[in-house]
Formats: sequence, structure tokens, C-alpha cells
Amino acid sequence: MAARLKKIYKEKIVPELKAKLELKNTMQVPRILKITVNMGVGEAVADKKVMDAATADMAKITGQKPAVTKAKKSVATFKVRDGQAIGCKVTLRGDRMYEFFDRLVSIVLPRVRDFRGVSTKSFDGRGNYTLGLHDQLIFPEIDYSRVDKLKGMNVTIVTTARSDDQARSLLKHLGMPFRA
Repeated sequence: MAARLKKIYKEKIVPELKAKLELKNTMQVPRILKITVNMGVGEAVADKKVMDAATADMAKITGQKPAVTKAKKSVATFKVRDGQAIGCKVTLRGDRMYEFFDRLVSIVLPRVRDFRGVSTKSFDGRGNYTLGLHDQLIFPEIDYSRVDKLKGMNVTIVTTARSDDQARSLLKHLGMPFRA
């Protein structure tokens, strides 16, 4: 079964964006390439169980097993050794990516306390958008009683847009609630 948002994108959003951005070819219409979810777990230096909890939470949130990221070099001030696990990440593509984006926009972001929309200043200049989330409890998949420590995460949405304006209009059409 194809993702609901993917179907809406192909049927409604592509023609709208093609007309709005005055593009000649449908293949020029910007689309989402991938979504990367990254969680830095600095506490894993002292306690290895924190890393296991973080990867389990990330797997529940994304529906995909996360890759554990390791330190590239030793830093004495942070008590980090080369090759030590310090975070985890997941790269979503295809239907899983659209499902995650749909849940992020329609369920997760409205659950943030005092939510007034996401910033329009988080674009990188090349049409990619990064969003920081403070804790994993805003995801409905996470059981509140089993969480021992709050962990934030970064969600990066990589698009084929040539500019930030194109990417902004793509994400707005997909339902991203930008601040007014």
C-alpha cells in the first residue's frame, strides 16, 4: 500500500507546484529525497544502557533499525574515546519517508506544547530543512512510563529544490505548519 501523502503529492501537489513555480517539465517539480533522523546521546559515555534505550525509541519512532554513530576521535574533555558509541541515526526513503513525514506534520508537531508553527529560517540555502525536537515523548509510539531520560533529535528533510523558496512552497503544500 502506497503512503497517503505520496498519493496526494503525485495527484494534487505536483500540478499545483508546476503551475506556481512556472516549470515546463513535471520532473522539475521539487520532491523530498530523504529524511534523516539523528539523535545524539552524549550520556552513553557514562552509561551504555542509555544507548540501547535511544536506539529502541528511534526504531519505534521511524519503523526502521537505527545505525549507531561512533566517535571519530578521542576528546579528553568530554571523556570520549575513539570508536565509542555517541548517537544513532536513521535515513528514511520511499513510502516509509512519506509515512514518517505525514505523522510528523499531522500528529507529532501539534502535540508540542505552545506550538505556533516551525521556523522558516531553518533552511540551509540549498533547499534542505532541519527541525530540532526537544524530546521523544511527543511521538505517540513512545510509552511515557518507560522513558528514563528525555532525548532530543534532529530531523533533516532533503529535497530536490534548487532554492529555499521552492523547498518552502513544497513543504507548505505537504502540510508543514510554518510560523506566520
